[in-house]
Amino acid sequence: MSNNKQISNNKIENEKIGATLIVGGGIGGMQAALDLASSGIKVYLVDNKPSIGGVMAQLDKTFPTNDCAMCTMAPRLVEVGRHKDIEVITLADIESIKGTAGNFTLKLNKRPRFIDEEKCTGCGLCVANCPVRNIIYVTPEKDKIEISDKHAKIMNNIIAEYIDTEGALVPILQKANDILNYLPEPVLKYTADKLNMPLSVVCRIATFYKSFSLEPRGKHIISVCLGTACHVKGAGRVTSALESELGIRRGETTKDMNFTLETVRCIGCCGLAPVLKVGEDVHGLVSKMMVPELLHSYEKAS
Repeated sequence: MSNNKQISNNKIENEKIGATLIVGGGIGGMQAALDLASSGIKVYLVDNKPSIGGVMAQLDKTFPTNDCAMCTMAPRLVEVGRHKDIEVITLADIESIKGTAGNFTLKLNKRPRFIDEEKCTGCGLCVANCPVRNIIYVTPEKDKIEISDKHAKIMNNIIAEYIDTEGALVPILQKANDILNYLPEPVLKYTADKLNMPLSVVCRIATFYKSFSLEPRGKHIISVCLGTACHVKGAGRVTSALESELGIRRGETTKDMNFTLETVRCIGCCGLAPVLKVGEDVHGLVSKMMVPELLHSYEKAS
């Protein structure tokens, strides 16, 4: 990774180079790369993993605020990817470094990915279905899918609407979840069969996103924010009041299937803390005294 200048007597000119190498693409490496690049310095960010992010990408929440790690990391990932003066080199091992401070030559061993990186979307299907790494089993006969006529009709209409859309699985599941309020097992099997993809892929998507549910949910889904700002402003007391009024715990649904109570880490309205959502309706500056009237208004609308 050298810009060393050769002179006629074959000696390296002792001249400092305006570029920086950062080894390790964790949260610290990304922030250092952004700080240096913002100062006008060309940055090479090297990591031996397939992608940057480091250990923080494996964390759910961070101490002491319990904010999600991705909320902290995602903006830096986007900035690093878009910055014109940052070049990310992954799957690379350093073999040797020669030279002096400010002027060095680096030799990297970049391992192959065996894919076209410009076309890769990171879906992981190539790994899951690789014929070299996996034994392919051919099922001679498909099991019959026990799905009601009503659900089959709904899914046929949804699939017909999105079948020609690139990456159709997610919008199909989103619309099915909106209509049915959850994703029953027969619906997942039926979707996998109609899209001609493994059921494991459909289930992986259905269980990854929090907006999808595999259990029946109420007509009105209440999402209480427990992020830092809302927690300080009393979101815990609001949650307790909701549990008391509805007679359920967070994550549960009332017996009349009218309300489901959930908690989230951020709704994006910190200035209105504490905040909760009922469906798509956002309610800010909520106190526990407002809970009975709020619930009553949605019961009347039902």
